[in-house]
Amino acid sequence: MTLQQLEYLLAVDQHRNFMKAAEACFVTQPTLSMQIQKLEEEFETKIFDRRKQPIVPTTAGKEIIEHARNIIVAANELSFYVQSLKGKMRGQLRVGVIPTLAPYLLPLFIPSFTKKYPNVKLIVQEQTTEVIINMLKEGKIDVGLLVTPVNEAGITEHILFYEELMVYTSKKNHLYHKQYLLPKDIDPSKLWLLEESHCFRSQIISLCELQKQNSEFNNFEYEAGSIETLKRMVEVNDGVTIIPELVTLHMPKNELKAVRHFKKPAPVREVSLIVYGNFVKKKLIEVLKKEILASLPDKLKKNEKKNIIPIQ
Repeated sequence: MTLQQLEYLLAVDQHRNFMKAAEACFVTQPTLSMQIQKLEEEFETKIFDRRKQPIVPTTAGKEIIEHARNIIVAANELSFYVQSLKGKMRGQLRVGVIPTLAPYLLPLFIPSFTKKYPNVKLIVQEQTTEVIINMLKEGKIDVGLLVTPVNEAGITEHILFYEELMVYTSKKNHLYHKQYLLPKDIDPSKLWLLEESHCFRSQIISLCELQKQNSEFNNFEYEAGSIETLKRMVEVNDGVTIIPELVTLHMPKNELKAVRHFKKPAPVREVSLIVYGNFVKKKLIEVLKKEILASLPDKLKKNEKKNIIPIQ
């Protein structure tokens, strides 16, 4: 048994296809298949059921794969620990980030991070909260940036900041002429929402108590894939949407005129860095957290832990 064979094993489990797994490992399919077969012969156990398409692990194979994943994690952790002892910061850091954070948070810290640590390769993926958590558990990413609390077993949450939620309103809407708002001021029939896969949508529903009013209002059909799309739709219609504070940082003056604050205590969302179990690359993740916190505007650093809107 070798670490390379275990890497091949995890690749097959991920792709459920020998050809795709071989391509991901940059080897030929016969080479990968032969190494998996050798592993099965050594263990005297079939790890994959090749009769099914896509292939699936056997019952025993599932347990073997889980142990293999733990061994690879431990080996990687040892490698990074040795590098850190030498004062070296190198390798790759795989980061998952939700779409309502990515375009606004990443530009704040990535330039400084890549400049300070040129030998660290950041690999960033935009994914939903559910996908990020699953990828962490499967070892496909090292760290997630998302909205918490997620209340997920094995997940450790490191709170970064609290982000105020604000209203973005059309000039045609009556809220445009108000200075401070209450959630009940928002007409649900005028509210533009993100698609259901976004946790930010569920927070807006909680904030505006839309579920309680669902029997009265049935026109919740307006959905979009991004906050920027929501803003554009609000601008050309008599509507409103909710936006996180980071969205406003680089808004032009004409767009800032359409932003309204809620009355204090303003609703906020909790943004955290999350890891799973005995995560590897601890030093790199600590550096990532430090760079994110250093890049934040003072206003975000001072936001208080009050009126946190839950994720449903």
